[in-house]
Amino acid sequence: MPDLVTDPMTLLLVAVLAYLLGSVPFGIVITRALGLGDLRQIGSGNIGATNVLRTGNKGAALATLVLDAAKGAAAVLIARALVAEDAAQLAGLAAFLGHLFPVWLGFKGGKGVATFLGILLALAWPVGLATCATWLVVALVSRTSSLAALFAAATSSLWLFFLDEGRMLFLTIVLTLLVYLRHQENLRRIKAGTEPKIGRKQA
Repeated sequence: MPDLVTDPMTLLLVAVLAYLLGSVPFGIVITRALGLGDLRQIGSGNIGATNVLRTGNKGAALATLVLDAAKGAAAVLIARALVAEDAAQLAGLAAFLGHLFPVWLGFKGGKGVATFLGILLALAWPVGLATCATWLVVALVSRTSSLAALFAAATSSLWLFFLDEGRMLFLTIVLTLLVYLRHQENLRRIKAGTEPKIGRKQA
């Protein structure tokens, strides 16, 4: 963990603002803007890029992926620039919680994979790149987004040690546990062999 150097009120303000930034549901905004319908009524009902891809619009899925990652990264980078490293890590956690539990959607949000990757890239880009590469390799081999996400999250802490970024360990473990919490249904389908492949449309 980084040294705690920021006063509690500033940290509270950082957490609230980062949560609000993280809670912006870009998947829903983009699909509605493009006339693709309510994302929560499509496929798995998830608000992330993988479900947007099930609409058949690859551009919308890519935009969702980039923006969901960018909001996590932006929360970290702004907090680091304006406050300190302890605020940056807190901002990352708060933005992640905002994506998972957005106030605008009754606290029913996404699974956080893109936001997780964006946070890691902003906190320590070598760790972020290594984790993104892990996701990509597993996704290409398995054609299963959720399996790639779970594998990337599980190995992210290992990358911290290989790349000497132990200061992020506590935050990374917390984020990983939240990713697994949000993927419980996916884990059951993976075990049953019924998890949808990347890009497959669902009714």
